[in-house]
Amino acid sequence: MRNLPSLGGLRGRAPRRATTPLVPIPVPLSAYVVDCAVYVDGKRLPGRWTHTAAVDEVRRRGDGFVWIGLHEPDEEQIQGVAETFGLHELAVEDAVHAHQRPKLERYDNTLFMVLKTVKYVQNASPDTANEIVESGEIMVFLGRDFVVTVRHGNHSGLSVVRQDLENDAEKLKVGPAAVLYSISDHVVDNYLDVTSRIEDDIDQMEAMVFAPRSRVSADQIYLMKREVLELRRAVMPLAVPLRRLAEGYTPLIPEQVRSYFRDVDDHLIEVSERVTNFDELLTTLVDATLAKITLQQNSDMRKISAWVAIISVPTMVVGVYGMNFENMPELKWKYGYPLVISAVIVACLILYRIFRRNRWL
Repeated sequence: MRNLPSLGGLRGRAPRRATTPLVPIPVPLSAYVVDCAVYVDGKRLPGRWTHTAAVDEVRRRGDGFVWIGLHEPDEEQIQGVAETFGLHELAVEDAVHAHQRPKLERYDNTLFMVLKTVKYVQNASPDTANEIVESGEIMVFLGRDFVVTVRHGNHSGLSVVRQDLENDAEKLKVGPAAVLYSISDHVVDNYLDVTSRIEDDIDQMEAMVFAPRSRVSADQIYLMKREVLELRRAVMPLAVPLRRLAEGYTPLIPEQVRSYFRDVDDHLIEVSERVTNFDELLTTLVDATLAKITLQQNSDMRKISAWVAIISVPTMVVGVYGMNFENMPELKWKYGYPLVISAVIVACLILYRIFRRNRWL
């Protein structure tokens, strides 16, 4: 992640009122609530908060923001959060049911952004893999004084992002826009990591395809191509939302933060180009594998034809002498049998040598 400058004067803030601070009530977090925190002046307020107590504290102070993280909530569980923060029902429905394309939507004074997360699945070898890319989703609701993140998938945790932000007070002072930037940056950085690992697998698979007696089949390459397609579905649609955030799509993203979204967009372009190259290379490998299979089949057919030709010599001779005729060449001669067998062997050896010289055997 890249450090943001202090932007304390960027947002218009109401003057603080000298009031007695509200002490948070210690409450256990629900199973679907990963964390709920209040941030003021770049610092996290101590204690555990409910979403209602957190937003009341922020709006009472007239400063700071709330960040609540949810993990795979159902409609009933997210309803209270949606009512507290005024989230649009269509966006809430998308957040609950997931399986959305990366997108950015604006509802009144709230932004709703969907990002696809990916994780590389380690395998012993690319030619034995059943799954290479595991996908998940992060939905982000962004308001003037709150961020609500909804995650789907076990690998899409944001604890590292939250910890990094809490260790950088200057960045947190920016407000919710800094959280959205950090999440986007984290997701795209994961794209870079996954594409690097897939590139290693493709290089290894390419070496196997062109190696003698290769064990790589077209099925395995096609599986890799499908996994790259899943990565492509996560990466490509995200370009438009990032470009909108960088170009001033909403006043919720301050001018100073937009340049950092441009940097994330640049990294996404790099990932997109690599994924496109992967797809083209895998298509070439499929064609090469099919061509190699065709050549192998032709070679096998030549070998079969050569052995059939060799075997046809003794078959023909034995067939002739197996007919019930009395007047057969050298039938009653003492050396007739050894002569015929010798002639058959010599003929077979001559044919074998011819086929070997022509590389049919």
